[in-house]
Amino acid sequence: MMLLVRWFCYALALIFTAWIIPGISVANFMTALLACVVIALINAFVKPILMLISLPINFLTVGLFTLVINALLLMLAGWLTPGLMVDGFWSAFFGAIILSILSMGISKI
Repeated sequence: MMLLVRWFCYALALIFTAWIIPGISVANFMTALLACVVIALINAFVKPILMLISLPINFLTVGLFTLVINALLLMLAGWLTPGLMVDGFWSAFFGAIILSILSMGISKI
């Protein structure tokens, strides 16, 4: 039950992010739900590999390169999910920051 609540909250966070950041758009709530599943799968399977590969860069930038990785993964989710549009890197970068902040709060639920 809590998984469904978090899923809906994360979809709302994605819609809020699209509302705040120009360059990110979500067609509807069902698209946001699908995008949440795609983002979760990307974070589960692709992100650990990228984090391992970029470990030296992450070490040199004191972890700030993780923001770039999150932006690239959000762009990948936009490319894979019909109805989720991420126009450019900077939109993805700021969108990833907002989604990260909101997901910290959602994880407390």
